[in-house]
Amino acid sequence: MFLNELSPLFQEFVQQPLAFTGGFFSGVFRLSLDEDPLKSWLEQQSGSNTSQTNFTYNGDNGRTSGPQSISIE
Repeated sequence: MFLNELSPLFQEFVQQPLAFTGGFFSGVFRLSLDEDPLKSWLEQQSGSNTSQTNFTYNGDNGRTSGPQSISIE
C-alpha cells in the first residue's frame, strides 16, 4: 500500500536521477531558483539567460479604475 504511493517518486528518480536529486535538495533547503548562486548556475547549465525573458506586465491586472458592480440572478 505505502509503496504504491511512493512508486511515482521512484520512477522519476530512476529516469532522471540528477534532476530529481537537485529538485529534492532545493526543496529541502528551501533554495529559490530566482536567487544567486543557484540562478546563475542554472543559466550556465541551460545555456540561456532567463533574466531576459520577454513578457509584458500589466500592472492593473485587467482592472479599470474604481469598483465595478455585478448582478447575480
